[in-house]
Amino acid sequence: MHRSESRPFARLVRTARVALATGGLLGLLGACIATAPEGIRRQTDEDPDPGTEPGTPDTPPDGRPPINPGTDPHALLGADPPHGPFTGGQRVLIQGSGFSSTVRVWFGDTEADPGSIIPVDPSRVQVVAPPGIAGPVSLTAQNGDDASTRRTLPGAYTYDALYAVPTSGPVSGGNIIEIHGQGTAWDSATIARIDQIPCDPLVVEAADRLLCTVPKGTQGAKTIAVATADVSHLVLDGYTYEDSENGFKGGLSGLPLAGKLKVLVYNNFTGDPIPDARVIVGDSLPTALVRATDATGVTLIEDTSLDAPRTVTIAATCHNPISFVNVPVDTVTVYLDPVLTPACASGSGDIPPVGGGGIAASAIEGELVWDRNLEFQQGDWLNIPEPQGPSERRAAYVMLVNSDASGTFFLPAATNAVTPETDGENGYRFRLYTAPGNRALYALAGIENRAVSPPRFTAYVMGAVRGVPALPGKTTSGVYIAMRKTLDQALYMDITAPAPGPKGPDRIRASVSIMYGNDGYINLPVSVQTPLIPFNGQLAFIGLPSLTGDLAGATYVSTARAVTGPSFLTPMSVVGRLLTTTTSQRVTIGNFVGAPVLQTPALNTAWDGAHLALTYAGGTPVDLSVYDLVSGNGLVRWTVAVPAAAHAIELPDLRTLGLDNGALPSGPITISVSGGRIDGFNYGSLRYRDLRTGGMNAYSIDTFNAHL
Repeated sequence: MHRSESRPFARLVRTARVALATGGLLGLLGACIATAPEGIRRQTDEDPDPGTEPGTPDTPPDGRPPINPGTDPHALLGADPPHGPFTGGQRVLIQGSGFSSTVRVWFGDTEADPGSIIPVDPSRVQVVAPPGIAGPVSLTAQNGDDASTRRTLPGAYTYDALYAVPTSGPVSGGNIIEIHGQGTAWDSATIARIDQIPCDPLVVEAADRLLCTVPKGTQGAKTIAVATADVSHLVLDGYTYEDSENGFKGGLSGLPLAGKLKVLVYNNFTGDPIPDARVIVGDSLPTALVRATDATGVTLIEDTSLDAPRTVTIAATCHNPISFVNVPVDTVTVYLDPVLTPACASGSGDIPPVGGGGIAASAIEGELVWDRNLEFQQGDWLNIPEPQGPSERRAAYVMLVNSDASGTFFLPAATNAVTPETDGENGYRFRLYTAPGNRALYALAGIENRAVSPPRFTAYVMGAVRGVPALPGKTTSGVYIAMRKTLDQALYMDITAPAPGPKGPDRIRASVSIMYGNDGYINLPVSVQTPLIPFNGQLAFIGLPSLTGDLAGATYVSTARAVTGPSFLTPMSVVGRLLTTTTSQRVTIGNFVGAPVLQTPALNTAWDGAHLALTYAGGTPVDLSVYDLVSGNGLVRWTVAVPAAAHAIELPDLRTLGLDNGALPSGPITISVSGGRIDGFNYGSLRYRDLRTGGMNAYSIDTFNAHL
């Protein structure tokens, strides 16, 4: 892009920043004032009609006196944040005056779900924004059906024309995010930037959908800007760099192989290019094409033999190697993990840096709010039964959503409990700490007994909130969670367990969680059951919430694992992410992937460093097989991705390159094999996330021992 073309982006960013800085929540006061209902006029609306005596207030038809904007008992002042995605779901804190416990809120012509509204006090109300059309809309508030309290603030909230999924990722960049637009006309000339740095590459999948490879960045919330020849859209805090990893990075892309292959090699922790990495194209070193990356971590191989799928292996000094078997496309992007050993230190003897650390934690504080008998005072825990016995008590816990749909609920420490004795203004105070980013929280309240082992917690009520910004080293306050969602739903799961083999599996681990938008999963105390195999029958998960109110748009996620032993070990077969939106629909699970059986090398025999073969013990076919070969006491790891059709493969023996070039050291070796089924899978667009079981819809895994 020419330098002159970047200036509109810089001006756009500066303008938007100034607008938010000067026109934020209370800054809106100087620009506009809530509009009173028809028939009530402001003193400054217009000049008096001819014949009106100067200095005499204009009397409205209903006889009520005019309202002074500085003394309006029902003012509407602004919203924080003043913008959000067009999909809705954003937590918005509205400020004004005269709000009652029956306050209603409209975004434009759309009324917010009453179940998502939390009247905090007469000057504040928290609400979840409904979906809308990109652009500014008015905010309207009214107490119940009393039209005299209706006030409108024009342009007080803006629906952003784009949003990213996921909204955060590692500072090293290289991960893939989707940018979704509304009313956009994105084309091949479109340019997308994060923090004014272009996405490279950027794939235009549709007029309203982009795939952006995130550039390397610095920690914190950053601007997303997308521009065509005619129009630009910008979201100031659309993406957050944080100390985390989501797996949407690296992998395969591009056009079918036709004489050229481009390979890009980066450090997985820092995002820096790796120069002089060895790129091996072929099954064996004697016949393979071998090239080294340049100072930018890139090599371009041109050869007429590159006219059909080829195996590509990348190895580098003091980095773990990776191989992709039968690559059908012309671009391979890899992120290699450093080998964490002092032998790889650059003279100091220290273990190589791996990123992370040094980032100040964020705090979130607010209140759990129960329905109140008296307006704007603490409500009683009337939806929680009375404790029975001296060892029981009422308690609530606030937690962050997590990334594991099949995760187990763990009761937080007793010191984190919110109880009926906890102080607060309108509810009961809570405080928790988290890494910076855009966060979603949920709270569970019920009866706990910590005198038994393990401690017992029965949840009866929950609440949730999303779109909570957590800034490094700062505290986000004023977060309110309404505790009115009863856990009274039951989901039924019909399971047909796989036949056990000689090593297992011997039991089912079934779970139900709640996918809370794109933020993560809510795990509940009733979410896991573990019947023994053989098992062909029904499980009932009783104690789930309905997906309404603050959980509108959420989804039940059902998973089932066939596992081995009480510690849920391998061999294991998992069916996950079966999505439903109602408990009236039974979930049927039976399409397990058969356990992998390693044939070459044979169990506890020597491996030649080149040949691998496996089969699957029945079950549904897999889309991808992944070998994870580990030696050197766990220090060196070779990952091998294999498309479904290839179950007997040959790899280049990296030992002929020398151990300092990423080869596995001699000695005991552990070979883990996973085979997965991935919805909509295309090997030519494989991402690192697909290499992990967390990115597979169903998979099986087992571990074998050999020596090298």
